Amino acid sequence: MIATDSFLPLARAVARQEGLESLAVATIPHPIGGVEPGQLDDALAAAVDRVAEALLSTPAEVTTAPTATVHDAPCDVLGFLAFAEGRRWSDGLPLVPPTEELVARAVAATGRDAGEVLGLVPPSDRGATVAAVAANAVMAGCPPELLPVVVAAVQAVLEPRFNLQALTTTTHPVTPLVVVHGPVAAELGFNGGPNVFGQGNRANAGVGRALRLVLQNVGEARPGETDRATHGTPGKYAYCIAENAAASPFETFHQARGGGPAGAVTVLGGEGPHNVNDHGSTDAAGILTTIAGTVASLGSNNLYLRGQVLLVLGPEHAEVLAREGYDRRRIQEAVHAHPQAQVSLAGVSEGNLDRYRRTAPHVFADVPGDGVVPMLDGPENLLVVVAGGPGKHSVLVPTFGTTEAVTVDVRPPARGAPGG
Repeated sequence: MIATDSFLPLARAVARQEGLESLAVATIPHPIGGVEPGQLDDALAAAVDRVAEALLSTPAEVTTAPTATVHDAPCDVLGFLAFAEGRRWSDGLPLVPPTEELVARAVAATGRDAGEVLGLVPPSDRGATVAAVAANAVMAGCPPELLPVVVAAVQAVLEPRFNLQALTTTTHPVTPLVVVHGPVAAELGFNGGPNVFGQGNRANAGVGRALRLVLQNVGEARPGETDRATHGTPGKYAYCIAENAAASPFETFHQARGGGPAGAVTVLGGEGPHNVNDHGSTDAAGILTTIAGTVASLGSNNLYLRGQVLLVLGPEHAEVLAREGYDRRRIQEAVHAHPQAQVSLAGVSEGNLDRYRRTAPHVFADVPGDGVVPMLDGPENLLVVVAGGPGKHSVLVPTFGTTEAVTVDVRPPARGAPGG
């Protein structure tokens, strides 16, 4: 395998994932992207000897230590935090010690067997058992009743079309955003109102943090190693919101996503929220113009990798749109077709335009260098949910691009089952 020196930890993780732990890796200096061809020639020439050496080397013997499921650890918060940091379980914040009693209660609240494997979590491809998910949820501060939501979120990100492998190893500042909707959101106290993306709600923070800890501790997505984000995003601590169904003047997001009777989660690979500030418009046309203009961005993955974008409509903007007869579908169509949601290729560098034409030929191949292209492939690529509190703001969440939002029903434990 050939890798740049900065990405050596990720290369070794991929080799382990493929069952090739002893695979030799030849390294070349980073970066190789965005450099002149002459500079790249020098790097490749220097790599030839390393490749030959790697091919002729004797693979090192690989030993796998058994994985313990129960640890003799301190139960006080500071003692356990030091213990956890030594094992790289922490996200940098204090953790609740996952005692056997607390984990057992969390498992019982799922109505599932502790050993049930929900799926393999990349990049390590280790199995996410219900017990492992429960232990990380306890550490994140989740009470037992939140476990069915955490389990649904884990199941969602493990769906192949979500593309978790790419999301957890990319240099892009992206992370799974969990949107909780349906009856479970209100029943368990999730915040879909004021400060919906902010602090102060245990359910939002707990579920978002629990998912991150599962990705870190089961999937081994660790910063600077397999998590290769150039800058990262604060959402990697916790990124979970709820729909404000009571404030939605049209079909709810839960209905649009076909969620089950108990509720559901929709998870998408999102950047941080981008504000859509429109205090001046008094009609739908003005608000839609501002939204469309915010969708269009030369630096967005959605320009060349395409994919979905999430529009989180503030209730006041939603009310103005609904008053003029706009429902979800009409909003999607209006934004998709809006001139402000088009990007002029005159502002795209020659190098980027060449890359875009290779990456998304269906969009860029036949468009001249001074032409325009839409940010969205179709109206359905704009997901629309109403959330937030009073104020003339909405929020746009661009995505990684090569990912798809996944909805999974929350499955509460059966009545009479442990935790039910």
